[in-house]
Amino acid sequence: MATRLLDKAPESRRNRLASGVAGASLALLMLNRWKSLRAAVPGPFLAALGLAAGFLAFTAWDQSHWWRVKQDYTFGWLVPLFVLFVVRDRWPRVCAGLAACAAEGSPRAAGWQQWVLWLLAGTSLLCGVLMFLLGSFYRAGAGTSQPGTLAITLGMVGILLPLLLINAPDSPAPARAGLLSDARVRLTALFAFPILVWLISAPLVSAVETQINLALLRRVVAVVAFVFDVLGLPIEQQGNVLALPPIDGKPNNVGVEDACSGIRSLTACVFAGSFLAAVFVENLGRKIVLVLAAMMLAFLTNLGRSLFLTAWAYRDGHQAIEGVVHDVAGYAVLGATVVGLLCLLPILNLRLAGPDPRDPPPARPPPAGSAAPPDRRSGSSA
Repeated sequence: MATRLLDKAPESRRNRLASGVAGASLALLMLNRWKSLRAAVPGPFLAALGLAAGFLAFTAWDQSHWWRVKQDYTFGWLVPLFVLFVVRDRWPRVCAGLAACAAEGSPRAAGWQQWVLWLLAGTSLLCGVLMFLLGSFYRAGAGTSQPGTLAITLGMVGILLPLLLINAPDSPAPARAGLLSDARVRLTALFAFPILVWLISAPLVSAVETQINLALLRRVVAVVAFVFDVLGLPIEQQGNVLALPPIDGKPNNVGVEDACSGIRSLTACVFAGSFLAAVFVENLGRKIVLVLAAMMLAFLTNLGRSLFLTAWAYRDGHQAIEGVVHDVAGYAVLGATVVGLLCLLPILNLRLAGPDPRDPPPARPPPAGSAAPPDRRSGSSA
């Protein structure tokens, strides 16, 4: 027995030693990472990034309630992961932007454009603080609510964008430039998606959400009724309900929830389009085109889903589209939209062939009738 204890004692000491070495190595690695981060990012901007991370964490915690209870916003669980991916993907550009802000000759908005920039930043910061406090107090008093979550999200957006702009590095000798050419504006624009995307995952106010949802549903139901009427299939539209011919003498009505998922596919597809635009598209105008295309594709695919479900119910009854068929068709909407957006990416990133502005201009030919310059490689004709 004593021999076994003596054998186990060195083994336990080796385990503790290995754990200590691993902990020391991890601490040394973290210290080196912190030193490299501190060397690449100035202190004020690093503090602004830390404060922004805290705001985003609080916003994610607040929105997570709606991600759990509302199926329209279940895609919100992907938002923190995609934000981290975009920040990691853009980090070399962030470091280059910080260096551009601190360099001599860094472009800065001047004149009235400088006043406009600071007026927008100050107004956004003030309104953001007030909105964030309003949402926080509303949550503290009334609990989790859609207006409180939306106010917190709007306040976070209003605070973080000017916060990063104000804490951008100063240039020892800035150069006059336009508002959009300002190096600080370009640096802040790199964080547009990681900050603004939370507006998509935040639930709208119930009254606004209901109106948007019903507007989409009524248009889709009207189109479905028109298509069936053109095909010669008897169908009657009763508000947001499609009355189909009875099956076995029983009424066969397709309600709004069976015909269309409403805003669910719209918000999810806008989120997918925004992420693809942030990662794969550089030009701002093309980013906007891709997001608008996501909205259009969401409507068209949702229309196709409604036609499919209504046709299924027309043949087999409205009970046949409940459950698996309804859910699979809903997920197919998002999948088809993402595939469509991926097909649009090569078109949006297409660049027409042309001369490179960095190439020197071609030499002009000599005028007609002028003598050609003598060849210096030949000897003189004396």
